[in-house]
Amino acid sequence: MTRRKRPMTIKEIRQQAEANWQSLIKGTVIYIGAATCGRSAGALKTKKAFETELAKQNVKAEIVEVGCFGPCYTEPLICIARPGKTKLFFQNVDGERAEELVTGYLQTGEIPRDYLFAAVPEDGIEREKELPYLDEKPEFARQKRILFASFGFTDPTNIEHYLVHDGYLALEKSLQEGPDMVLTEIKKSALRGRGGGGFPAARKWEAGRKATGHPKYVVCNADEGDPGAFMDRSVLEGDPHAVLEGMAIAGLTIGSEKGYIYVRAEYPLAIARLQNAIDQAKEKNLLGANILGTDFSFDIELFQGAGAFVCGESTALTQSIQGYRGMPKASPRPRTTDEGLFDKPTLLNNVKTFAYVPKIINSGGESFAAIGTEKSKGTAVFALTGMVKHCGLIEVPMGTTLREIVFELGGGMVGESPFKAIQSGGPSGGCLPAHTLDTPVDYDSLVSAGAMMGSGGLVVMDESTCMVDIARYFLDFTQKESCGQCTLCKLGTKQMLNILEDIVAGRGKEGDIELLLEVGEAVNAGSLCGLGKSAANPVLTTIKYFRDEYEAHIRDKACPACACKDLISFHIDPEKCTGCTACARACPVSAISGEKRQVHQIDQALCIRCGVCLEKCPKKWAAVSCIPGNGLGE
Repeated sequence: MTRRKRPMTIKEIRQQAEANWQSLIKGTVIYIGAATCGRSAGALKTKKAFETELAKQNVKAEIVEVGCFGPCYTEPLICIARPGKTKLFFQNVDGERAEELVTGYLQTGEIPRDYLFAAVPEDGIEREKELPYLDEKPEFARQKRILFASFGFTDPTNIEHYLVHDGYLALEKSLQEGPDMVLTEIKKSALRGRGGGGFPAARKWEAGRKATGHPKYVVCNADEGDPGAFMDRSVLEGDPHAVLEGMAIAGLTIGSEKGYIYVRAEYPLAIARLQNAIDQAKEKNLLGANILGTDFSFDIELFQGAGAFVCGESTALTQSIQGYRGMPKASPRPRTTDEGLFDKPTLLNNVKTFAYVPKIINSGGESFAAIGTEKSKGTAVFALTGMVKHCGLIEVPMGTTLREIVFELGGGMVGESPFKAIQSGGPSGGCLPAHTLDTPVDYDSLVSAGAMMGSGGLVVMDESTCMVDIARYFLDFTQKESCGQCTLCKLGTKQMLNILEDIVAGRGKEGDIELLLEVGEAVNAGSLCGLGKSAANPVLTTIKYFRDEYEAHIRDKACPACACKDLISFHIDPEKCTGCTACARACPVSAISGEKRQVHQIDQALCIRCGVCLEKCPKKWAAVSCIPGNGLGE
């Protein structure tokens, strides 16, 4: 009779991982940011260039693909760790720079300063005064990295890297001390759901535990669909085991043996790394039957969503997993913790919520609660995009102001252009103007200002952004994503969109603003789910803070931001034009006439308002200008 093999303990699993980790870091390691953002910037070509140069020059070094470290504007971003030396990050590393690093830094120790991004302060290694250290850079000095602590230094495809960085210790502790300990620590932490609603996690988990009916399910909402948002994707690509561990702890807490991750099919790399992580966790007996030799079994299955934004709503999401059309259930309806997936008790949380759980269990709930504000604890993760110099991912303590995010972490505005607005909370969020920049980022403060935390997207806009057009853009998105179940959401958003399209095309009329407000408030009040109840927010907030732009579009038939093509015109200043012909040569419709060294003119009837003439006009002359108004003047 074959003797059954004894399951390995977490200590034995970690010892094995530690031995392999120590073997890796004894030599030189090149960490390459190879998440989706890095790959789109050419990270895989950079990796190939390193492989070629290392072989050609006979230099020994390990190459490790890691997740997104955060500053996407520096991609491809690489970190080189040499034994006994300070880790150094290098930015925008293409094939040529990869060759220089192998020939220079790896062989001679000479640091190329022109693309050195930052040095990493480490215990036991004295700081060198001339190096720009990571914790001294403005974009990192104000960050508090809990969720992103290991990003940039561990291989998300290797479970041993996660184990070395305290991976699955929280699960072991939870198995040993039981669900009561987990709930106690989650309560102490005051963790709120990071999907946008901000519902207290402990209350939801406790409700899931008390719910009757079996089986129970744990569902992770990875259906991130907000334009400009990529926080969840980066967590899945950079630290998938944290999500799996958090879900397993949740399963133990509520009495579930089955979990689902509902992930967008548009996230192929995240899906591949998640499935790989699930397979590795099963091999180590950290998922599956009788985890670590206990009576607890828990398995996780991936479910790919088709990309419907409304499936971020809990009941629409569970309907989709069951094979039905993703539509929110009608009210009154039971809570998901009582009747969710397959009409059974279901605990549903966001990617980031689950990923925080192992950190909270390991460090203690009080440690997490010591960060943030009175009602919003811990850190907030944002995707910072738009007209800001330092686009990318940031993790800051709750309560950090919008001003600090834009001008310190974000490095200020591109081209030093004036700040105009910041949009928070995705397509259902609000656009906040300059005088609200001192608003703290927390659940309550943003709502009071007219926006919302949402899942964590922040879009920064400058004076070149038309607020009427931005409202039209976001409403177009939500109108197309409406499931069509609610009349107010389906038809109300369509009516609002038609009005906005008329306004930006110069067909706006008196009373349109009042009608937008009336219909918008009705849509928000009368819709069933969170999408409809916030669909009008971009319109309502832009009217509240930028009503003068709406009035200019309607009364003056002019776009002050020079963004709406039907309401602007391009003109050449005869006193500045030198007749260089740059604009005429670039015009795609030959609307510009004039001899060389003679003043040029634009035929407004032919002009398609593409803006190429403005772009091509030499800045030292700046003869072409954009003027609000259609320019026909008849």
